[in-house]
Amino acid sequence: MTTATRPIVYHIPVCPFSQRLEILLGLKGQRDAVEFRTVDITKPRDPELLRKANGTTALPMMELPDGRILKESLVLLDYLDETLPGGPIRRAAPYDRAVERMLIAKEGPFATQGYVFVMNADPERRAAHQAKMDALWRDLDTFLVQHNPQGDFLFDRFGLAEAVFTPLFMRFWFLGYYEGYDLPADAIRARRWREACLAHPAAQQVTREEIVKLYYDYALGAGNGALVEGRTRSSFVFTPDWRERPWPSPDKYGRRATDAELGLV
Repeated sequence: MTTATRPIVYHIPVCPFSQRLEILLGLKGQRDAVEFRTVDITKPRDPELLRKANGTTALPMMELPDGRILKESLVLLDYLDETLPGGPIRRAAPYDRAVERMLIAKEGPFATQGYVFVMNADPERRAAHQAKMDALWRDLDTFLVQHNPQGDFLFDRFGLAEAVFTPLFMRFWFLGYYEGYDLPADAIRARRWREACLAHPAAQQVTREEIVKLYYDYALGAGNGALVEGRTRSSFVFTPDWRERPWPSPDKYGRRATDAELGLV
């Protein structure tokens, strides 16, 4: 059993699913209500942490003060929103809450396609991945036009749906850098939503430079701290700090950078 007096979240600092929790805490004015403990995914997982997670490695994971464990970022968002002071971030009215959940339900396919796109190693398949990503953006655009055509957010303020999607918008900076991708020009409402989310004060935990540098290996098809062939260090290592590293080449389909060229040694 833990001796902590507040929940502990085991996380990867640059993980979008963990950033969701940080955004929610910021919106509620409860940034210190949770203790974040960093996990280095470039190293074998700590046996004690694996025991707590029943052998799974997915993060973030929350340990409550009494030792009970909760998983899945959307579950953790709901739990923190319901148990911490600061007023609910989720919508209160039943219909609004249902609309909010319908939009949040779209995040799974959206996140998956973004990561599949950046990890694609075949330039011949790039157009197909772009078409799928475009379709998902247009679907979001249609939904937002239906429910709040003139607004910036889904409703009148940055809410739970925004806390869910904004970290993905930030991670998809890697699509712009490594694939030259941007959402379709006709997705005007979705673009306005994205820009309003990216600019919100509660969602400034990461930068474009950080995402581009740390996710270089993802662009080569190696996710979750896995090593790229011919390399000895992951782009997700904590040292050297990402700020001290050079920007990698955006040509993901060309010659792969060495550890030295990435500033990892």
